[in-house]
Amino acid sequence: MSTRPIGVAVIGAGMAGRAHLNGYRQAATLYGEGLPDVRLVAVADAHEPFARDAARRYGFERAETDWWAIVEADDIDAVSVVVANHLHREIVEALLAAGKHVLCEKPLAPSVADAQAMVAAAEGTGLVAATGFTFRRSPSINAVRQQVLDGSLGPVQHFNGHYWCDYGHDPDAPISWRYRGGPGSGALSDIGSHLIDLGEYFCGPVRSVQGAVLSTQVSTRPVPLGTAVGHSAGVRVSEEREPVENDDIATFTATFVSGAVGTFSVSRIARGLANSLGFEVFTEGGAATFELSRPAEFTITDDAAADPVDGYRRVVVGPGHPYIAGGLPMDFPSVGHGQHEFFVWQARAFLEQIAGLDRLPPCPTLADGLHNLRVIDAIVASADAGGKAVTVQ
Repeated sequence: MSTRPIGVAVIGAGMAGRAHLNGYRQAATLYGEGLPDVRLVAVADAHEPFARDAARRYGFERAETDWWAIVEADDIDAVSVVVANHLHREIVEALLAAGKHVLCEKPLAPSVADAQAMVAAAEGTGLVAATGFTFRRSPSINAVRQQVLDGSLGPVQHFNGHYWCDYGHDPDAPISWRYRGGPGSGALSDIGSHLIDLGEYFCGPVRSVQGAVLSTQVSTRPVPLGTAVGHSAGVRVSEEREPVENDDIATFTATFVSGAVGTFSVSRIARGLANSLGFEVFTEGGAATFELSRPAEFTITDDAAADPVDGYRRVVVGPGHPYIAGGLPMDFPSVGHGQHEFFVWQARAFLEQIAGLDRLPPCPTLADGLHNLRVIDAIVASADAGGKAVTVQ
């Protein structure tokens, strides 16, 4: 176990970048003593106003406009990479070569080949090299998973999941990197990567996918007149329009190695649903449901109650469930939490790994991010083949 202070930085001051910044700011306040001192060193963003505002807001020592400044800094040990997907490989490889621990947002890279190179760059370094599948930190999701692995539910037979957002619903919202790239790099990679990871979190690895459909409903978008953050809401646009190159909607089914079946639906144009992730697991011993709009609860049905009162019951998470005890300023039953806490608990787990502690489940590795891209590749291949079954490589 190391007691050396950990200097942290975040590359990317957009929407998810701010969630990482807030996560590091709060991480040292959780789960008691033992974590080395955490220094909030720097935030980098090519747009200087974003970098400066984020550094001020979250208490980081300095702002940078060039990510190479983070790579070359002697006072930085660990870095979150939260920028456009096509930039991930170059940045992560440079950070690893500089001896820095890395937590890279999903999807890991724009291609399997890029992700393979990133995994290779991390091998043998002894560094923590992680992928940010943040929903694995949900207390409710983990409480359901506990019931699947060693509780009343037992093995999953059917996972049915959706991730529906509406950030792309407005056809006059500006073009950005999110709408560029090949098939599968749109909604499927952006939000579907999370849903795929959750399916495997419950069911184990996907063996094959079939019935895939990728659809682009908004074919062109206007060129922005200014710098945008997040999903570009509120940015003025020109009359010039550019083609959308990737998918607004993705649907597919999956067969898991375990024999379970999965059905998946992803959309970035689901009007009125800003951030709707949810799933049902149907198991040998019952069933359970989760919906992100009610993050601190889940429903479950099993053999605990007999007719005529058998049915789904609502469970509100508390200190008896994962992450809550010691993980909130007021870790009392029914206090509740939101999605921001997932990033805080993820940051704490990342820092504990760096320090050699083992109190929280480790972050998914770059290899996990590579596998996720292999599943996405199989989905794209299935769609290209008219829904034909494709084995995950």
